Amino acid sequence: MAEVEGYETKAVLRPFEPFSPISVGSGGDAQLKVRLARVQMEAQERAESRRAEMNLRLEVCRLEIEADKQIKLRELELNAAKNSPVPVVPPVQTAGAPSGAGLAATTFNKNESFIFKCLLCLPRPCTISSYKNSPSNLRKHVERKHGSHMQRYIALTAPRKRKMESEEAPSTSRQLKLRETKLVTQKNVDHAVLNFVIQSLQPFSVVDQPSFQAFLHELQPNASLMSRTTLRRKMDEAVLEMKKNLKKAMSGINFIASTTDCWSSRRRGFICVTGHWVDPNSLERCSVALACRQLKGSHTFNVLACTLNEIHSEFGIQNKVVRTTTDNGSNFLKAFRIYGQQDDNNNSASGEAEDDEISDEMCGDDVDVDVDGVEVDFVEVTAVLDEDDGLQFQLPKHHRCACHLLNLVSTVDAAKACSNEAYKKLSQSAFAKCYALWNKCGRSAAAAEIIEDTCKIQLIRPNATRWNSLFLAIERILRIIKDQGEGAIRTVCTSFKLPMLSPVEFAFLEEYARTMSPVAKALNILQAEIDVQMGWLLPTLTLLISKLDRIGITSRYCKPLVGALQEGLQQRFGNMLVEPEFIAAAILVPKFKTSLTSDESIVKLGLDYIKDHLEEETLNQPPADGSSGSEEEDFFASMKPTHGQEGIKQLDGYLACKADDKDILKSFPSVCKLSLKLNTALPASAACERLFSTAGLIFSPRRARMDSHNFENQLLLKLNKRYCHFS
Repeated sequence: MAEVEGYETKAVLRPFEPFSPISVGSGGDAQLKVRLARVQMEAQERAESRRAEMNLRLEVCRLEIEADKQIKLRELELNAAKNSPVPVVPPVQTAGAPSGAGLAATTFNKNESFIFKCLLCLPRPCTISSYKNSPSNLRKHVERKHGSHMQRYIALTAPRKRKMESEEAPSTSRQLKLRETKLVTQKNVDHAVLNFVIQSLQPFSVVDQPSFQAFLHELQPNASLMSRTTLRRKMDEAVLEMKKNLKKAMSGINFIASTTDCWSSRRRGFICVTGHWVDPNSLERCSVALACRQLKGSHTFNVLACTLNEIHSEFGIQNKVVRTTTDNGSNFLKAFRIYGQQDDNNNSASGEAEDDEISDEMCGDDVDVDVDGVEVDFVEVTAVLDEDDGLQFQLPKHHRCACHLLNLVSTVDAAKACSNEAYKKLSQSAFAKCYALWNKCGRSAAAAEIIEDTCKIQLIRPNATRWNSLFLAIERILRIIKDQGEGAIRTVCTSFKLPMLSPVEFAFLEEYARTMSPVAKALNILQAEIDVQMGWLLPTLTLLISKLDRIGITSRYCKPLVGALQEGLQQRFGNMLVEPEFIAAAILVPKFKTSLTSDESIVKLGLDYIKDHLEEETLNQPPADGSSGSEEEDFFASMKPTHGQEGIKQLDGYLACKADDKDILKSFPSVCKLSLKLNTALPASAACERLFSTAGLIFSPRRARMDSHNFENQLLLKLNKRYCHFS
């Protein structure tokens, strides 16, 4: 037969014939070996086939034994329920098999076929074969042999239809099929677009871009994209809802703190205010952004005071703010000195001096005497009406930003160490070489590549407006020397033709970093927001002063620097270190208690403050039984021996408790309430700095013409995501 073109003829070995002529002689050795191999393969295949058949028979036997067990159990059940006209059998289900619904039991399955034993025919055995998706044999058997059970068979073998007809059945979660999609309404699309624009800080014009429109059309062809005008309108509505939620959240809080600062960008000035409180139930810090409002004109003290009071009044917290933290700008200091509550932290002495000057000016030459001997003061009415007497509104207590003060200590006050000639000469020489290296890498891309290739890391350039920047820059140079050796810095200086640091200058930089390290760590601690309270201020400063004392003993080159830092700390934080309110706040932090300092007199000031305010709180509380006594009883109530004893007992129990977790405050309600009042405020205004960072991302050069109202809305919605619920 001719070979068909395009097909290959399959080679077939002939059966092995031992006595055939081809097997005789040396010429047939190769064919003989091939035939022997074929015999071995055939024998192996037959053995595997027998083994598989044996395994199949064993599996069939096992299934039959299990079915027999079920039959025996069924027979026992039938004997126990002879009076039952309809046999009730628990259904025996097999994955992928048609359900017998208690009328049949699966005994064996192969591929997609199943063999059932009828439980209604017992004790006479009866098997039925059925295909996976076609239980017609089972139906015919029930219809022919057990006609009275036909309706039950139909009802039990149609679960899908029963589920569809039952509308009251609870829905269960399941994976969507390809032909099924989640129902997305136009409202869902609008919310998603609005949330995308807010959280990713997108410009409003993104909804007009063809690429974004095509992207939305691909995802949801039937949805329409809102216009830029609609986007701004929905954002206004979202801001109103967010502020409503904020007011509701703060309405149940008794003590709230705020931070404020001014920010300028794109030739516009803004005042930013943040709010902070401690949740009385969880004792966790909550922070929100209240405003980022544009200020037109000069940022004078009265403009700042008026705007801050308006923001506090807008949210209804003007009587709840315990302290407002700001930087040391003269306009903020004067605003709180005139309009704020007076204390040692507000420079009240200066305010009193100005009041005396004003009194002297008003009681000057413009005093005349009437004919009746009564002095009459003739004053210009317009001047009196225009004069700002500070009584229009009342600002809360003021607190100067501790981080800003520490930054001044590490820069302005540290520069006073140059009064020592030896320190001045060594520091100027070392810093001059460092600044030459920093300037070179900042002005040349090629120089930056050489530094990265040689030192495996880039240098940090100091920034006058960034805290700890000089310390971090020096620390980076010392890290390169430690990891790569002095040869790396020497190679870089040689490539740039810069003078190399001498061994003495290296030693000076190491000692400078060791001296400034506690200051940098203290600044990082105080600028935190979540876990830091006002009570952390004094322990941090006390420990900083103690560490500087120990460093000064072993210092060789930086003793003048240590002295300048200590002098600056005493000058800028001296009043705070002996302020009873700050001492009490530290004692009411479980982490510190009375271990904040070794000076017993300082601890006594704080304890006396706590006891006085606990007694005052007890005095202001109404009677436990709700009855109101006479005026005489209320007047002499403080003389009762039991007055204030409960608060003192709670204080003693709090101090005796060894646990340092903040949750122990919940066991002492009076102490916890006073702790919330004193520790709600933040020691630094770093929260405003973080707000400025986000604001800078929105107010980019390409969005410099953005309206200040829309800018504030997008910023507040971004930072207050927790309180945004789009309707």
